Amino acid sequence: MAKDSVRVTIDQPAGFSKRKPSIITFFALPNGNTTEQTMGKKTKEGDDWHFDIQHIRAQTRFIREQLSDRNFVVIYLENNYKSWPAWKQRHPDFTTTIPHIIDSLRRLIPGKHKDIYLNGHSGGGSFIFGYLASVKKIPSFIKRISFLDSDYGYDSSYYSKFKNWLNTVKGSALNVFAYNDSIALYNGKPFVSATGGTWYRSHLFLQQLRADFSFQQVRDDSLVVYKSGNDQVQFFFKTNPDRKIFHTVQVERNGFIHSILCGTPYDSKKYLYYSERAYSELIEDRVLF
Repeated sequence: MAKDSVRVTIDQPAGFSKRKPSIITFFALPNGNTTEQTMGKKTKEGDDWHFDIQHIRAQTRFIREQLSDRNFVVIYLENNYKSWPAWKQRHPDFTTTIPHIIDSLRRLIPGKHKDIYLNGHSGGGSFIFGYLASVKKIPSFIKRISFLDSDYGYDSSYYSKFKNWLNTVKGSALNVFAYNDSIALYNGKPFVSATGGTWYRSHLFLQQLRADFSFQQVRDDSLVVYKSGNDQVQFFFKTNPDRKIFHTVQVERNGFIHSILCGTPYDSKKYLYYSERAYSELIEDRVLF
């Protein structure tokens, strides 16, 4: 990959039809991962372990089986630093570049009826916040924003845009996934500050939303879920009494599937979030383009 470049990989369904409405999901890659590793494959001895921790490609196949009346397109966004926070630091013009990436790729997909989803894991959330910082208001063509343990960059400056979007855009949905990283240990030591991880940032986000939206709390085993009255907004908090690291496990355990299907008629049908992989039979032996 050339210096300072952005690599785009478009995964369209084989039976793409212009007559069907499309969901175009921009998936900003997590720190330290390539597109191939993010897509995933069956691993064998000697393979890099990153190929077996996300499986976005297999989860995409699962989603397509449910959403057969729509074209489900995933656009993977990678950069040469393997880090969207690092890329943004080196690109002060990101407020121009990131909207251009979204708009040009959106126009590239055929058809008239296209809903845009913004999604990302880990540092991929930085790409989403980069887009939000670039627009005066979130456009109506964006229908779903999902943070898969990736809202490290959230602060109150973004709140009014989320509030306006949720209140004015029909079909808009927001979902946030986080685990208690504030107490997690790596080699016996904390690696996230008390206010620097997604646990703190997500609770801050939720606290601000609760001033304007009503939420119901649901406890399910180790998950604490907050849902707005119409499931338009959902927060999924993974508790962590053993102080483990669940950063990627949240994605692996049907997290991408749930980020797309939660709050829809397909919510938790044929799969459960943070349960066994519902897509195991859809993992291929190698990464195919």
